[in-house]
Amino acid sequence: MPSPATAESNADAPNGTLNGTPNGPAPAPGSESEGTIATRAHYAPPWADVSIIGIAGSSGSGKSTLSHAIVNKLNLPWVVILSIDSFYKSLDAESSKKAFQNEYDFDSPDALDFDVLVERLRDLKAGKRAEIPVYSFEKHARLDQTTSIYSPHVLILEGIFALYDPRVVELLDMKIFCEADADTCLSRRILRDQRDRGRDLEGIIKQWFKFVKPNFEKYVNPQRNVADIIVPRGVENHVAMSMVVQFIQQKLLEKSAHHRARLTQLEISAQSEPLSNKVHIMKQTPQLRGMNTIIHDIDTPSEDFIFYFDRISALLVEEALNNVPFEPASITTPTGQTYAGLQPAGEVSAVIVLRGGAALEAGLHRCITDCKTGRMLIQSNVRTGEPELHFLVLPQDIDKHAAVLLLDAQMSSGGSALMAVQVLIDHGVRPDRIVLVTYSAGRMGLHRLTKVFPDIAVVVGQVVPDIEERWVEKRYFRC
Repeated sequence: MPSPATAESNADAPNGTLNGTPNGPAPAPGSESEGTIATRAHYAPPWADVSIIGIAGSSGSGKSTLSHAIVNKLNLPWVVILSIDSFYKSLDAESSKKAFQNEYDFDSPDALDFDVLVERLRDLKAGKRAEIPVYSFEKHARLDQTTSIYSPHVLILEGIFALYDPRVVELLDMKIFCEADADTCLSRRILRDQRDRGRDLEGIIKQWFKFVKPNFEKYVNPQRNVADIIVPRGVENHVAMSMVVQFIQQKLLEKSAHHRARLTQLEISAQSEPLSNKVHIMKQTPQLRGMNTIIHDIDTPSEDFIFYFDRISALLVEEALNNVPFEPASITTPTGQTYAGLQPAGEVSAVIVLRGGAALEAGLHRCITDCKTGRMLIQSNVRTGEPELHFLVLPQDIDKHAAVLLLDAQMSSGGSALMAVQVLIDHGVRPDRIVLVTYSAGRMGLHRLTKVFPDIAVVVGQVVPDIEERWVEKRYFRC
């Protein structure tokens, strides 16, 4: 199960509460999305088709409190709360002046940018990253920065108009309407607006009677008719809370079962089909076999293990660079001659799959000293065996790079590698620009990976049994 999002534009770590988009580019010509759909196997990452829960209700009815209570009761790291308030439209000078005088109607659906909201929700449903606007109630304007959401399993969309737009309702897996009496709602709004939005009591009361109360009857209350569950008393309604939590848990179990079934299907086909010609296994020269002998020897001292593994890492990266695009270049030599050579067709970056991939980093920088690097942490769930994305930081312009090296010390079943490649694709990297570099890999994992993503290249030092303990990183990092 993936995690939350940070507010950094170049980092995405799926987990948390966000106020407030994956932007996947169209398939490029020649990419696997355009030309090889018929030949690739179907694979959906665990976070595909995120479960979206909509919670609507009057201002002050307890929507935010209920959302946080559901998150706490689920006790999962990949549940994100998204406030519909983040999608308020930026105001022009005249509207902004009205807003500061408490004369602007924020409780009308016209104040919200539903087009952007729908686009972002559709991106998340497709498993892509979404950039969420950040709205300042003190300035009554959107800020320049955005907040990234990527790979949540559950998204809770809360706001007074969460069930208003039919396009949004169509994307929801569960629709909840919160009820509370008017006096309670008003008292909660007063406390919130004074504490969080810097408003005075007179302005809050003025807005309540001029906009909030009449718009509730006109726009908000009718949303009860599309709700699956109406929750009076908010978090005090334990029966409704249990129903919501059980529904979400069942959806997650179903998605996990489907994911593991797809991996099993890929495993079956691996037993009878040859490896892809995009898999490049290092030629077992006497030098390479000699270094492998030292590395595999249990009595080899740590210092020698690290020295020889760094040498092999450099060889692996050098072989990987043979699979990145080059273009002709003519230069003048020190003797005044013209040499018709080659140069990289663009920038080459690398993404390290923690922690094993970090063992290849020294070899990477021996070959590309100033290489931009990103990192991701993928771990398998001990209960289900399902790969989970826990942390992600990528170079900001990674989708524009000519090639991306994906580094991991070992690959056995291929579950983590499948997820890692999918993450890069979700962030705009074309599959034919990805080169996976690994010291050892199982045949099943190689087959799974290249069956699902036939356009990526794989450079592997040696093919080993399908299931092998991750011993390289333990010896390299001495722990």
